[in-house]
Amino acid sequence: MKTLARSLAVSAPSTLPVTGFDRRIAALLALRFGNAAVGVALWNGEMFCANGAAVESSLRIADRATLVKLLTRPSFEFGDCYARGLVEVDGDLVATLTALFVHAWTRPSPWSGLATLRDRLTLRSKRTARSNARHHYDLGNDFYRLWLDQRMLYSCAYFPTPDTSLEDAQSAKIDLVCRKLGLRAGQSVVELGSGWGALALHMASRYGVKVRAFNVSQEQVAWSREHARRAEIDGRVEFVADDYRNARGRYDAVVSVGMLEAVGPGNYRSFGAHIARLLDPAGRALVHTIGRHRPLPTNAWIRRRIFPGGYAPSLGEMSAIFEPNDLAILDIENLRLHYALTLQHWLGRFRAERSAVARQKGEDFARTWELYLAASQASFASGWSHLYQVVCTRAANNAIAWTRVSGGV
Repeated sequence: MKTLARSLAVSAPSTLPVTGFDRRIAALLALRFGNAAVGVALWNGEMFCANGAAVESSLRIADRATLVKLLTRPSFEFGDCYARGLVEVDGDLVATLTALFVHAWTRPSPWSGLATLRDRLTLRSKRTARSNARHHYDLGNDFYRLWLDQRMLYSCAYFPTPDTSLEDAQSAKIDLVCRKLGLRAGQSVVELGSGWGALALHMASRYGVKVRAFNVSQEQVAWSREHARRAEIDGRVEFVADDYRNARGRYDAVVSVGMLEAVGPGNYRSFGAHIARLLDPAGRALVHTIGRHRPLPTNAWIRRRIFPGGYAPSLGEMSAIFEPNDLAILDIENLRLHYALTLQHWLGRFRAERSAVARQKGEDFARTWELYLAASQASFASGWSHLYQVVCTRAANNAIAWTRVSGGV
């Protein structure tokens, strides 16, 4: 991302005349949008749309080279061209992207099967995991502090009502996770991937449990340790700057929120085996992850520019975590619309601080992240992405809640 920030520059539209070739390419691109009310506007103002549909928004293309890139490699080039200012969206960005997710980008490309197979087979070594984490999470605490909530929670919130504040919704999410785990004072918990530590700090301070939290991001670990020290609970919560695969011992609860996306399907079976080794015979584990309703490849631009190594699994793919390791699923909940609303809050806060982001990181970086947050909101709003919370335990464990209500969920 830092290399991108140095190399990209917002470009002015072309003054070259529009040719018949340009018009044919624009028409083909518009056809790919299907029934989406999204048009393609060339640099001279000419508009193209499929099937004579009424245009509610449009992609304004700066020049011929950009037009060809969008036709030949749209999943990658749209993001980079937008970051450079070579593509502008005339209309609401989230609504435009949502329409494209629904009508255009749900169509599998000829190469999508190969891309999904690549994602499934790729193994994430410990060294690769650290490199990927640095790319995304070590952009600086000052950057994330501009638009996350005060506790720096960077995962789906849980909104009891749609008008709940982001801060209250994140607190509700943490309590939901703790209730699903059935936490009681005196228990031990291991967290695999701890972000900026809000969940671990909450479990230790509010539920009276002892927590070991693993994270490969040095900046996040430093932040978490400082906040544990300030809260005077550093004796009950330990933040370990290490790969989750190095966790040892037995615990009453194992929890992973927002880390499975970085594990990769090739590691799911070993990930589940590690959970089974860590889990007490009567314990519970919870895995909270972005997912898909069917196996789909990671967007090429997201993989390159935002989240290298990232992959969102289907529930079928996630079964490799549980079934080979004799872990029985107790509960599955899909919080898709909660994540869409979470991202709406993040995007609004990001836009309010956009000038500060541009000063910190550069204009192209600001455009990149605004697009990323808007596309993520659109992805959840359109049903292209989902958010799964899966609770499991050992198959023979009978110490489980009789009903959801008695279990505190």
